[in-house]
Amino acid sequence: MLHRKIYQLCCDGREVSIFLRDQQRWIECARIIDIEGDLVTLRYEIDDEEEVCSWEEMVRLESIGAVSQKLSSVLRGNFDPLVSDDCPEAERIPNHHNDSNPE
Repeated sequence: MLHRKIYQLCCDGREVSIFLRDQQRWIECARIIDIEGDLVTLRYEIDDEEEVCSWEEMVRLESIGAVSQKLSSVLRGNFDPLVSDDCPEAERIPNHHNDSNPE
């Protein structure tokens, strides 16, 4: 099951965070670029104070303990986010700072 999900994330090309159980560490903002057998190839960058390093790392499928991906983000501030007219009401972000509801 995990193999199929990781393959799907590879095809989508989205950024993910991956937890490596055997090393007890997270790899943030990585892209899964290849899966061959039980080897998963990841590409990511690490921003150090002096330089930005690009890494390509191969990990075994069984060492992956968790995979997460950011679904969306909204900048903080005193403004209303743009919402499409066809966005269902249930999926809209509540507007707390300009609430005109007197309750």
